[in-house]
Amino acid sequence: MADAPTAPSVAPGTRATIGDSEFDRDTAVTRRESGVPGVYDIDLSADWTIMGAVNGGYLLAVLGRALADTLPHADPFSVSAHYLTASRPGPAVIRAELVRTGRTLSTGQASLFQYDEEGREVERIRVLASYGDLDALPEDVRTSAEPPAIPPIEKCFGAEDSPTPVLGGSGITERLLLKLDPATLGWALGSPSGKGEMRGWFGLADGREADPFSLLLAVDALPPTAFELGLSGWVPTIELTTHVRARPAPGPLRVSVTTRNLAGGFLEEDAEVWDSADRLVAQSRQLARVRLAEGA
Repeated sequence: MADAPTAPSVAPGTRATIGDSEFDRDTAVTRRESGVPGVYDIDLSADWTIMGAVNGGYLLAVLGRALADTLPHADPFSVSAHYLTASRPGPAVIRAELVRTGRTLSTGQASLFQYDEEGREVERIRVLASYGDLDALPEDVRTSAEPPAIPPIEKCFGAEDSPTPVLGGSGITERLLLKLDPATLGWALGSPSGKGEMRGWFGLADGREADPFSLLLAVDALPPTAFELGLSGWVPTIELTTHVRARPAPGPLRVSVTTRNLAGGFLEEDAEVWDSADRLVAQSRQLARVRLAEGA
């Protein structure tokens, strides 16, 4: 188990609140008053990009907000996303619809579209999700899962500690308080461990506390485990399924990501997100493509 977590280093009086933060503003969707239900507009922010690509977790949160507005339940329970084409910063439209609703769960689907250089509408991502009420869940927990052992935040390292900037630029690193376990940073020193593991502390840089929508970001916020397997470059997500298990307690989150199998140019990543109360609050699995060097 990790040492007792300490609060992220945000100056007193400057901490953003849920609903009034950079993350909330940049994931907010605007419902069209066109008489057609479930249509939303958003301007995807370049502040949530890595190597020029819009982060998949940020996109998941954007679509998650549209579905929360469309469905009768407010909290994401299970969100499965297929990333069809690479999203770019700029205008996008979301079309969401209710598939089925019940007393405790509702299911919906949503797609995000942008226009290409020739003015044609292109679907970027498609999501199928189930929503409910996290506060109505029973408190009984029976688990064999344990929080990841991560050194205290002050003994971990972030992008600001790197001597060289991220190749291609990274707006998202300035939006996050991300401190990685030194044991998973061999790739940054030219000596990857080969273990396919990434662990670290996660928070938002403006001090906003975690909620179910920021958990959708957290599962895809750490560097790819492919880096610790000795690979580099963009690792685009093909499919990502996230389960939100509980509303997180205040304080920084601990995120652990592992890969057990890289084959045929694809790998899986299993992520766990733990809150300051040692509760497993989110889990995910994604399939991602890696670019292998010729002859590898």
